[in-house]
Amino acid sequence: MSVVVVGGNDRMVTRYKEICKAYRCKAKVFTQLTTDFEHQLGNPDFMVIFTATCSHKIVNTANRKCKQLNIPVARIHSSGASALKNVLEQYCK
Repeated sequence: MSVVVVGGNDRMVTRYKEICKAYRCKAKVFTQLTTDFEHQLGNPDFMVIFTATCSHKIVNTANRKCKQLNIPVARIHSSGASALKNVLEQYCK
């Protein structure tokens, strides 16, 4: 299963990937807007958006992509490791 994490803290990228790996998920993490962001998202099975730590433009782009491809999305205000664990625990059962 593939997961895209949008937002969060730059210093937590490795930790986010480790958490996803523990739930047998392959993760891409985008903490900032990159060139060609929408195409880099790909076609994941699930998307997590940390809304407190990213811009409206990133959130809107990710939401649009999810709507187009019918991708389930979790929007979380907190960007901590425990928040990601809780979401993955619910989704990866």
